[in-house]
Parts: sequence; structure tokens; C-alpha cells
Amino acid sequence: MPEHKDLAGLDVRDLRRLIRAGGYTRHTAGLAAGRLQCNLAILPEEYATDFIRFCELNPKPCPIVAIGNPGDPSLPELGQDIDIRTDVPRYRLFRDGVFDEEVTDITDHWRSDFVTVALGCSFTFENALMAHGIAVKHIDLDQTVPMYRSNIGLSSAGPFGGEMVVTMRPIPASRVGQAWEISSRYPQAHGAPIAKGAPQDIGIADLQQPDWGDPVDVEEGEVPVYWACGVTPQNVLMKAKIPFCITHAPGHMLVADVAEDADIPAFNAHQN
Repeated sequence: MPEHKDLAGLDVRDLRRLIRAGGYTRHTAGLAAGRLQCNLAILPEEYATDFIRFCELNPKPCPIVAIGNPGDPSLPELGQDIDIRTDVPRYRLFRDGVFDEEVTDITDHWRSDFVTVALGCSFTFENALMAHGIAVKHIDLDQTVPMYRSNIGLSSAGPFGGEMVVTMRPIPASRVGQAWEISSRYPQAHGAPIAKGAPQDIGIADLQQPDWGDPVDVEEGEVPVYWACGVTPQNVLMKAKIPFCITHAPGHMLVADVAEDADIPAFNAHQN
């Protein structure tokens, strides 16, 4: 299986073909630069309207970029050849709110009532930070961004509610303002940070103990900066305890054909 570093310049469609064939199952941070990467929530149609409403009420952690039709694994708004059952490196399956297993292909689990909701991902603004010379440590270390449950409450819709999950990136103190401004240009990818500084202020006990991903050191002269995270829907789906749903594995995204700075239309209602 190729190493992450060997895929940095691979065309997005070639990357998806490799993933579809099972040839790459690791994180997608830093791959297909300039292309939109997406978090996923795949759930039965009977729950989809409430979940979409939840996302609309909480656009920072849950910026909708595409909604599939029931039973249709394609997302033509994001790429003409996308098959959501195979084109993500790793998926997570949840039953009655409990994590069941992680797989690299969900074809055998697909159902005619499944609706796919694609959400913007922070990997988009990370590319912008790096383009401006602001290092992103977890990418430099070939790791998955650290993610934490916070105490930041979310607006509820139907059975969906809870607290926000956040990502953390150490940023040089002199460049925090610039990082804030750059990421604010990408509302479809969580936008500007939601906090900086002491982790206890947002309910995080220990930055070295992330709930998902890998710990990253905050060194002298750096400030921990927190962004809303697309793993928030996974946390919310678990709390809702719906019978069965599927998400991406944290850090393992759908890579779309569209540009990461594309003008994504707002989804104000279930499109089906």
C-alpha cells in the first residue's frame, strides 16, 4: 500500500480510484490539494429531515455541501463518478448509538432508504494555512488531527443534539490573527475558530488525551486554536441512538472534484 507522502500530487480522480480499489485506507489530510474534502453522515430517510435541520441550525460544525437522494450512492454535485459506498478510505458503523465496526467498503451494508449528507471539512482551510506559510503540525507529522469533545452546546432538532466536537492546531502566537482571518474565508469548511487558549475554558481536560486522532504538542511560543469539527455529527448520532447509521472514520474523508473554495449553495431544506 502506498505511503501518504507518495500520494500528495495524485489527481483527485486517481486518488478516489485507488481508494475504491482498497489501495489506500489511511487519512486524507494534505491530499488532492485544492479539492473539497467532506465529512459524511449516512442514515435512514426517516431520520434525515431532522438531521438536516440539525445541521442547518449548527452550520459551524455541520456545513452541508451536498445531500444524496434516498438509496442513491452518487453525489453528482461533488463528482460525476462518486460512489459513496467505496470512495472513502474508512467508514464507521453505528448500531443503536454504539460504534460497531470500521470497514473500508459499505456496499454490503447499503440500503435503499439511506440518505447521504456530505459536510465540509477543515482540511480545506488547512491547505490555505499552509499556502500562507503557517505550518499544520499533524500533517507534517503524518498524523490525524486531534479532536476533543467540548462543553459547547448545540441547537437540537428531533432526536439530534448535544455538544460540539472541536479540533486543535498549535499556531505561532504571532500568526493566530492571520490563521483566524484565513479560515474565516471558508464557511463551508467550519470557518473561523471558535476559541483559543486554555482548553479548560471549553471543557477539555487534557490536550494530550484527544477523543479522536493523535496528540500534538503545543510548544513555547504557540497558542492552541480550536475549530468546530465535522466529527460533531458522529457524536450527535451516537447520542440519538438511531438503529443504524454510517459515517466516515475521523480523518478519512471523501475527496470531491469541486474546488475547496467553490461557492457551495445553501441547503435550506431536504432536497428530495
